[in-house]
Amino acid sequence: MPKPRVIYWFRTDLRLHDSPALKAALDLNPDCLYPIWTWDPHYVYRARVGQNRWQFLIDCQNDLSASITKINKNSKLFLMREGPTTLLPKLFKAWRISHLVFEKDTDAYAQERDAQVKELAKEAGVEIIMEKHGRTLYDPDLLVKENGGHPTMSISQVEKVGPKIGEISKPIPAPTHLPDPGDTKLDFEQEKPSQEPDVNAIQRQSSDTSYSHITGPNNDFAVPTLTELGMEPATTQHRGGETVALKVLSDIISNTDYTATFQKPNTAPTAFDPQATTLLSPHLHFGTISSREFYWRVQEVVDNYKGNASSPPTSLTGQLLFRDMYFGAQAALGYKFGQTVGNSHCRFIPWHLPSKVDPKTGLVTGDYTVDSQEAETWFQRWKWGRTGFPWIDALMRQLRREGWMHHLGRHAVACFLTRGGCYIDWERGAEVFEEWLIDHEAASNIGNWQWLSCTAFYSQFYRCYSPIAFPQKWDKEGRFVKRYVPELEKFNKKYIYEPWKAPIQDQKKAGCLITGSECGEQGEFKVYPKPMFDFPERRTICLDGMKKAYQVHLYGDNPKVLDGTWRELFADDAEGPTEGTRIEDALNGDAPGQSKIQKGVSKEDKERDGAIEEDEDEAAEKGGENKGGDKGGSKRKRGQATLDRHIKKSKAAK
Repeated sequence: MPKPRVIYWFRTDLRLHDSPALKAALDLNPDCLYPIWTWDPHYVYRARVGQNRWQFLIDCQNDLSASITKINKNSKLFLMREGPTTLLPKLFKAWRISHLVFEKDTDAYAQERDAQVKELAKEAGVEIIMEKHGRTLYDPDLLVKENGGHPTMSISQVEKVGPKIGEISKPIPAPTHLPDPGDTKLDFEQEKPSQEPDVNAIQRQSSDTSYSHITGPNNDFAVPTLTELGMEPATTQHRGGETVALKVLSDIISNTDYTATFQKPNTAPTAFDPQATTLLSPHLHFGTISSREFYWRVQEVVDNYKGNASSPPTSLTGQLLFRDMYFGAQAALGYKFGQTVGNSHCRFIPWHLPSKVDPKTGLVTGDYTVDSQEAETWFQRWKWGRTGFPWIDALMRQLRREGWMHHLGRHAVACFLTRGGCYIDWERGAEVFEEWLIDHEAASNIGNWQWLSCTAFYSQFYRCYSPIAFPQKWDKEGRFVKRYVPELEKFNKKYIYEPWKAPIQDQKKAGCLITGSECGEQGEFKVYPKPMFDFPERRTICLDGMKKAYQVHLYGDNPKVLDGTWRELFADDAEGPTEGTRIEDALNGDAPGQSKIQKGVSKEDKERDGAIEEDEDEAAEKGGENKGGDKGGSKRKRGQATLDRHIKKSKAAK
């Protein structure tokens, strides 16, 4: 019987260490092994990916290829520029393949793609080996099964059902031997994909040429470049690759106090160079570090630590469990997990700028309705860091420049966009993060936005982040703001988070005037915009809107949400596109530039059901003096303080 001829299909597992799927391929004792990557047009044209994440992926692919070649000088990562569903059947025939091996992926698109590939392999007589244990600590499908067939919507559910699956697997070493590939001749025509629609066209400086030749411009299976993608050079300093990831992990582990006592809510969102957290999240996404390698190396430090070690959910290993929670939710809900409409576990809120939904598929189209020109203006100012609130603007500019943001920074900007300021659909924010984050993975990004908008996973919507009081707890000097909003670098710390309060002479002395709604220059002075709204006023409006939505108590799969008759349950003057009975009524009822301010006082919340009431540290809210810690805020009832006061600073952040 001839020895197997095997394709190993790399996807989100760009590493050699702890790869159960690669081990499964090698256990076949193959005659030849082809390590491949297919340049999938779904990610090139249909998924939002900015140049920083592209560069990170390119780094990962080049590093992996070099590592393969170190083991076998005749091998490398063979990258072919065609989609998997058209390319693989041709490779099966051209290379006389007997087995296709890959790691399981529970992303909605990946499940759909892999189902097609399995059918194509079956038709070609190729055996599929899909290793189920790869991206996460636990197989997401098994988490759902042990959770009674339901999405994992709380960390406590993961902690409860995870052990029923079994002990978290120990990592396996990287291979020391890789078989030669066979003949790599391609005797077939490349099927070039359609470039339309291209959601990344806005980011390209020139046309994408990455599909000009199936094996690259030099016919050497090379990894594409940003130039081929038509994009400008990356602006992030963060680099990808297994070599980088393993060094970062070793550096973290060498600091036993940091590793053993890490508590994520106590890390400083204003820290930079270095940041306060591990920044291993993009490596986990691309698979350049194994989640099990991370888990067990941290756990070894914790087990041998003589002091008081932290524990899940705030510990380092707890962060991996949170990630598994989101993967379990996505595995159960599929595409609907990424949207409100049709999502049985996402609370419906009548946000501004709601997504458009295809009536045939029930899925979002990628476009949204501008029900309020004012809300659209706010959204664009938020996205580009021009809100007039320096803390928010600094965070969004950091995200755009570096592709990363501390988790408490993500909390602050997400709360500001949704329930704590703009009352704009969380799906708009998730799309921006999808575009700019280097660590974007659908499950975690979607889950975090639902958590922070209090539409799923978390329900304490009255806990808001102040863009003024919260950052002062971490950075009274405003160093973070001055780094990312350099027009304010000469402002006195007294005004750094409220520059509009600085006297005009102080503004001129600092070389920056606070005026208008745009950034720029005015004569000899720089210009930074005034705040785009009164934050305490907007917070009150948002809280009232959230209270009403919680009272109405609709979820995304409710018939009234699906047919649009949910408007009957909201007053015409409620926040959001609530006028009349159709979206057209809402569009006609909100004149450009106007904002609807709710009248009167909202009723108290009814008993909450559905969303989980637990924080990352499971700390209960106890009282509170004012709204967000801003001076002049009105007194709030016990249990309705903002989250700002309840985040403790670590000693290292002081």
